[in-house]
Amino acid sequence: MGTKKQGLSFYRKVKISLGLMGILPFLLGVYLVLKEVGTPSELMIVCAALVLFSILLGFILLRRSSDQLAALARETSRIDSDDVLQPLHVEVDGELDDIATNFNSIVEQLNQANRDIQSRSFQLQEFAANLSDSYEQLENENRLREHLCRYVDKDLVERLMLSQDGKLLRNERRIVTVMFVDIRSFTTIAEQLEPEEVFTMLNEYFSLMVDIVFRYNGMLDKLVGDQMMAIFGHMSSERRGARTAVRAAVEMQKAAIGLMRKRARAGLPVFKIGIGINTGNAILGSVGSANRKDYTVIGDTVNTAARFEQHAGGKEIVIGERTCKHLPKHVPLGNRQELTLKNRLEPAVCYTMIAKRKKVGKTVAKEPMKVSLSPSI
Repeated sequence: MGTKKQGLSFYRKVKISLGLMGILPFLLGVYLVLKEVGTPSELMIVCAALVLFSILLGFILLRRSSDQLAALARETSRIDSDDVLQPLHVEVDGELDDIATNFNSIVEQLNQANRDIQSRSFQLQEFAANLSDSYEQLENENRLREHLCRYVDKDLVERLMLSQDGKLLRNERRIVTVMFVDIRSFTTIAEQLEPEEVFTMLNEYFSLMVDIVFRYNGMLDKLVGDQMMAIFGHMSSERRGARTAVRAAVEMQKAAIGLMRKRARAGLPVFKIGIGINTGNAILGSVGSANRKDYTVIGDTVNTAARFEQHAGGKEIVIGERTCKHLPKHVPLGNRQELTLKNRLEPAVCYTMIAKRKKVGKTVAKEPMKVSLSPSI
């Protein structure tokens, strides 16, 4: 309803109707009686005619108002069945027109509120979908992080996950401590077992060794057959890297001894491990092709650590001279040797770790272990 209509109000119509139907006929009758217009019979006829006319006119006014009120009630009742509220289109006047106008204003406000609610609902649905995607992505990242932590240390995984372009930092020169661990006489043992048994043995063995590497904040570089390479000090100082590497090595020898006792009781083949540790400069970074890269260390320090491991016998830990400088003075070392390495002018000085129920840093070797080096390589 656009413009407000002019007309009698509903209240005035009721007053006029009541006047026409009751008061006016009575006044007319009194007036005619007092004026003595005509005979009594003629007076009665005139009064009756006037009364009927007044009642009819009043009834017509009331009927029109009631029809408008009924139409207004009819239009408002249709709103319950409509999904979208529609404004009223009804011919009314007076207060009914005001009611219809105010009602249409409320309908428009409700429609606007409904549109706002729908818009918010769509936004909430989109937000819920984005939240679900974010949660799924976070779950995937957590699974990926847990999966990667099985192969490399936690700090390196965080650096990879937080890198903007998905790449690690550029190659850098660092002082690191490199460890090589290898099973002695592995080929002979493997020949006596089925391939499935070899896999079971290696998984059991590496589960212990890798757990120790991660416990001492080392980075598992690679597993090649029965050999394991780990890096320490890549995220800490040279001294801390050297000490944690030696502690880890002593604990590895202890764990290997305990594992061999378990295997011996089960009637399974047993073996010993040799460990080589060396500290020095190396290049730490990504090596490989565009499709496949390894995050590793390269340099003479790595090659020397590998030669120390080859030189170590079963239950032995052969440590480079620079690594030994960072160890506490009470750590028992023995059998200093100078190894002549291929393609190297200067000999490499190394020592053998001797553990006799004494603490090495924070690690205690409970198993008496006295080792010695062979005279040559």
